[in-house]
Amino acid sequence: MGVLHEPVLCDRVVALLTPVAPGLVVDATVGLGGHACALLEAAPGFRLLGLDRDPRALELARERLLPFADRVHLVESPFSRVRDVLEQLGEEAPIAILADLGCSSLQLDSPERGFSFMADGPLDMRMGKSGSTAADLVNTADEGELMRILWEYGEERRSRAIARAIVTHRQRAPLETTRDLVQVVIGVLGRGRRGRVHPATRTFQALRIAVNDELGELERFVEPAAQALRPGGRLAIISFHSLEDRIVKHTMRRLEGVCVCPPGLPACSCGARRVLNRVGAKPVRPEEAEIRANPRARSARLRVAERLEDEP
Repeated sequence: MGVLHEPVLCDRVVALLTPVAPGLVVDATVGLGGHACALLEAAPGFRLLGLDRDPRALELARERLLPFADRVHLVESPFSRVRDVLEQLGEEAPIAILADLGCSSLQLDSPERGFSFMADGPLDMRMGKSGSTAADLVNTADEGELMRILWEYGEERRSRAIARAIVTHRQRAPLETTRDLVQVVIGVLGRGRRGRVHPATRTFQALRIAVNDELGELERFVEPAAQALRPGGRLAIISFHSLEDRIVKHTMRRLEGVCVCPPGLPACSCGARRVLNRVGAKPVRPEEAEIRANPRARSARLRVAERLEDEP
């Protein structure tokens, strides 16, 4: 395939999800099929429903999972629609649902997809084929909206200056490639020191999140996925930055019956109720050996929760 990679925290995912087999496992972000392949190999009692909104990823996942073809069904869909897909297919309640929120090697290492600041390509960043591109966004959004995106989604301290520089550049010529955007950011932040985080990292993260509505997708996913599980089933989510992990953590806590309302409210309004029990007191992090082998794993956090046998 040429793009195979070792999925993040694979051994821990297998260890935490295979005890609930047999039954249907949903890989809601199947990507290149790494986690799915490991789960099917480890648990012959698993059937797999794999979702992804990237049609090219689904093609490659289908190839990788060919040895398990009789136990695999792949569907082109955003992960937020997991419950709808289950209902449309008339499937049984899953015994496990997994979501790996990171970009795949296929996306990051393909210049034509526009995800990476390390190679020149069209400023696209879409995980699927529909919707507006990053170029559409940076060339049409006003300065205030660009500043908000860079600050909220990239936690970029110089968001105002970068937004202003983008608007100034597009008054002369539209930003069409990843190189165009990188040069604008470097013009504000400088090139940075060798070995440090690339100056365009936060800007690219922010635009990718905005283009794909990643945080909205996640907010629409966690609770319906938990409710779709069979009693005793497990929900596992791997996040890669604090914005994602905060949504996962707070939603799981709320579904454990813990109020997550801001302090000072006269009454709880978050709808906390016990649906899940946390598996493990802290998120699972990659060990140093995995980080050395795959630096992209460095920021990964795996949170797992189990559906209550009898919902109160």
